[in-house]
Amino acid sequence: MTVPSATAGTLELRIAGDHPSYAGHFPGMPILPGVVLIDAALDALARARGARPTCLEIKVFKFLSPVRPGDLLNLEFQDLADGSIRMTIRSALRIVAAGVVAAAKPRYLAP
Repeated sequence: MTVPSATAGTLELRIAGDHPSYAGHFPGMPILPGVVLIDAALDALARARGARPTCLEIKVFKFLSPVRPGDLLNLEFQDLADGSIRMTIRSALRIVAAGVVAAAKPRYLAP
């Protein structure tokens, strides 16, 4: 694991092999749901930086390969000039997901 700088770094993602989401997604062939993977990446980034934005927007995120129980994962991240964050999640050399998130402005719907 490299120590993240203000703009880029690599962090280890730890997702327990017995995480409850594996049980129902899918029984007999467990795959980590994408939302759990993104949440784990954002949690790792927040711990490294000491803060987490309160409102995020997923600009784009692609899930390229399944994450199975016991997979060792790393998050590579890079701050972009527009304030968004590019993230690539790998298991060894295999890219499992990649995307961009950004702080979002609150939006309100008319009642």
